[in-house]
Parts: sequence; C-alpha cells; structure tokens
Amino acid sequence: MSVNPSRIKSNIDLNKNGHQVGELMIPWSDNTTPLGYHPIPLINVRNGKGKSLLVIGGNHGDEFEGPAAIMRISQKFSSNEVNGHILLIPSLSFNAVKNSSRTNPLDYKNMNRAFPGNPDGSPTEMLAHYLETHLIPNFDAIIDLHSGGKASIFTPCSLATKSTNSRLFQENLELAKIFGAPTIWILGQNNDNRSLNSAAERANVPMIAAELGGGGGVDPDMTSMAESGILKILKHLDIFNSIQITEKPQFDIIEISNPSATIHAPSFGLFDRLTKAGDIVSKGQSAGWFHYISEPDRASIELKFKHSGKILAHSNRGVVKKGEMLALVANNYNAKE
Repeated sequence: MSVNPSRIKSNIDLNKNGHQVGELMIPWSDNTTPLGYHPIPLINVRNGKGKSLLVIGGNHGDEFEGPAAIMRISQKFSSNEVNGHILLIPSLSFNAVKNSSRTNPLDYKNMNRAFPGNPDGSPTEMLAHYLETHLIPNFDAIIDLHSGGKASIFTPCSLATKSTNSRLFQENLELAKIFGAPTIWILGQNNDNRSLNSAAERANVPMIAAELGGGGGVDPDMTSMAESGILKILKHLDIFNSIQITEKPQFDIIEISNPSATIHAPSFGLFDRLTKAGDIVSKGQSAGWFHYISEPDRASIELKFKHSGKILAHSNRGVVKKGEMLALVANNYNAKE
C-alpha cells in the first residue's frame, strides 16, 4: 500500500543505533516562525535486534505527568543496555505544552481528535498523518500517557481498545495489565475513531493509553506510576530488563457502556461536588449541588446519578459552562459481549 509523503521530517536517523536526541520538524509559516519550522523534541535509543516501543506524552498540552515520567525514563539507561528500539516523545503537542493548553495554539486543534490527519493540513493534522502512516506502523507497541489536564481528574487507569481483531484486543489488554494501573478502561463502541488509540488499531499495532489523575500539575504518585508502567512494558518486550517486578497488581476492568450515565452541567454555574474519581455510586445518589452563581435568587438544584457505576473522572473546575462534563460514570466490563 502506498503512503502519502509527509511534510514532517526528523533531523535524526531513527534507524541508527545509539542514543540520539533530536526533533521532528513541522513546516508551518506563521507570525512567530514565518520561514522555519516548529520542533517536536524526541529521544531515540536503539541497539540490537529486539522489539520496538513508542512512548508518547503531551498529546494534550496541559497534561504533565506523562512528560515528566518520560523524561525520567530517558535517563534510566544507555543504548548498550537496550535490546531493540525505544522512541520517546515527551511533548507531542509541544506548542500546546509550552502554552499549558489542551489544544495546539498554532491551529487550535485537539491532537487526540485529529487522526488520521492530513499531510497537507494544519500542524496538528500533519502531525497526526505522520504518526499514523510513517511512525506507528514501525513499532511493536505504543504507550500514550494522558491525565485530566486542567479541566478534570481521572482515577488512574490504562485504556485498551476493544478491537474487532481479537488477537490485537488481547495484546492491548495484556499491555494494560502489565502497565499496572488499578483500573483498566476498555474502549469499545463509544471510542472516538479520531484518537491515537484508533490510529494504532488501524495499523494493527498493540497500544495502551493511560489516564493519570489531572489538575494541570505534576502529581508525584501518578508520575511514578507511569514511570513504573513504562519500565514493566519494556521488560515485557525484552527491550530493557534491568528492573525487578515483585508486586502482583490488582485491577478492575470497566467500560463506558452507557454514555447517558455521564452528568453534564445544565447551565452556567457553580458545581458543589459531593463525590470523587474512583467512587462507586448508585442510581439516585447525589452527585452534588448546582448553584446558579450569577443568579443568586434562583434556587439551587441537586444533581443525582441516573445510573450506578464507578466515577471514572470528574470536573476539576468549580464554575462550569453548560455542557461541561461533571461526572463520567463507567460500569464493569462485560467480557461476554
């Protein structure tokens, strides 16, 4: 199958052995860089003929636990300790990371809603196309590290796509189990086909994403969980074995089987939350009070859960706009479906 050429280039040879630091070069003319390129920093470690792993952070620019974990990992080993190929991209949406914003300020697009991309499109679209057609197919496994960013808080979890390819789904699930987060979120029929997970599925490459708390800072526990998870997968792939694994992680497996279970803000106002990510809730239980903060003469309303389940994530904002997610509710995964 022919692949459309990409305008994006790497200034290092990703097939060369050794430890290299370089960047992807996105040609985009704007007021800040009219005749140059916008860089995406990367770290490439290659040695021997083992398997290959692509690790991505900063898909969204206000999620920093992943980039922090990747920077830790980049200093854990030298190339002669590696058997295979590790490509680390700490800040995929680098301009968004610099701006501490969810979307890319170059084109205001969401990286994880841009696949399969467009080789002649905006910076985010060009990068999505480059990943899906030129990078992802060359790897044996992929990790994409997220958190809730400024807007939300997630219970720590790994995300495995429920592919129609049963072998690929089992490999995704195995990676999620090895990563070691206490919750595994199965991405089924409600998964967004514009995500990096879906790009990996189209390329038949095993992959997990991870959601690691949130809030827009760097949570040390979440960063350590991500660092440990990357090392476990490197060991699983026999790329880097200088790690001892003694614990046997316990986890539950969930999915979003009923999108209507999610609670959204009914208007502009203040959400007075009574639950948190990871809580098990029942139908009819109070999620919190919604105060019409701009209309203090208007009576507050109690928001109740319409369905039972586990709170996968909640808003990190107090004052919210109509339509914002207030509580994302998931259910136990039904493996017999």
